[in-house]
Amino acid sequence: MQVEVKVPQLSESVSEATLVAWHKQPGEAVAEGESLIDIETDKVILELPAIKSGVLTKILKQNGDKVTSNEVIALLDTEAKPDVSSAVQPDVIAKEQAAVMPAAQKIAAENKVDTTAIKGSGRGGRVIKEDVLNAVQEKAAVPVSAVPQPIAGGRVEQRVPMTRIRQRIAERLLQSQQNAAILTTFNEVNMLPVIELRNHYKDAFEKKHGVKLGFMSFFIKATILALHKFPMVNASVDGTDIIYHGYYDIGVAIGSERGLVVPIIRDADKLSLADIERQIIDFGTRAKDGKIALEELTGGTFSISNGGVFGSMLSTPIINPPQSAILGIHATKDRPVAENGQVVIRPMNYLALSYDHRIVDGRDAVLFLATIKEALEYPGRVLLDL
Repeated sequence: MQVEVKVPQLSESVSEATLVAWHKQPGEAVAEGESLIDIETDKVILELPAIKSGVLTKILKQNGDKVTSNEVIALLDTEAKPDVSSAVQPDVIAKEQAAVMPAAQKIAAENKVDTTAIKGSGRGGRVIKEDVLNAVQEKAAVPVSAVPQPIAGGRVEQRVPMTRIRQRIAERLLQSQQNAAILTTFNEVNMLPVIELRNHYKDAFEKKHGVKLGFMSFFIKATILALHKFPMVNASVDGTDIIYHGYYDIGVAIGSERGLVVPIIRDADKLSLADIERQIIDFGTRAKDGKIALEELTGGTFSISNGGVFGSMLSTPIINPPQSAILGIHATKDRPVAENGQVVIRPMNYLALSYDHRIVDGRDAVLFLATIKEALEYPGRVLLDL
């Protein structure tokens, strides 16, 4: 029986997607649940599994083609037998096609780079655009007499199309800056109390909960405490209305090779430190593999961006619309500070709160950040919900 392979239903905010890489070719056997193709939207890369076992008989849409929800992209025969006589050649072709991402293929073609000689650093050993760009740079380093240069003096340029995810990031950042009155306020927090608490209990915590005790869960708990006190920071603007959210869905920005994604921790106020740590680890792992679902990236009432993992000392994060604020946390470093008239060394972290001044007053933004500071410097308040 012929079964149509269709693009899954995309979210309302996603009008179309791009086929990235077929994992199977016509004539090959397919097991139910086995991944057939990667589909890239402006938010995430989806893996489309086979709904039935059988043989892939025809591919209607190729790598790089634009598709929409429920569009038929291939045919699968649940009663056919795999074509053994031609199994070797399609398998080689499939591996070659799946091994090179579309953006990487385009750059390679423009610069006459042989992708078969490149070791891929992407998921499953796939060649991504960064791998090709590195190969182009190495090629450009060859003496001018050996390789014709497109620009006099060997100054090479590459024109690379944005991926859908990168296009969406650019679009939303511009939307945020154009449609909101964004200001940023700063504070600093002494992380010593949290560090000492974590060092004291981290082994017992991991033994009981099976997950390491990190710092992000403390930041999230402190943030929720502040959001309770200042509900306008958890609100959003809809035309001339303000929507106050009675729940706390916290977006956590995660960088991946495909760009920034912000998966949402739903009802974070109802979760324990261990629950939050598990979700963060899960999101981080699946972001690298491109397996975060669309519904996990939609919504959110407040976001946190941790540039400190990359060594950032200070930044002014941009709000994720339609949210009204975002917290930026940074690298914790030992610094001299004054305590009781004495200069001492403390592990300090700079906090930055970017907020929409249309609905959040400066006073509330400053006090909101001060509440987070106090909660982290007295972590017992967070644990005791004070």
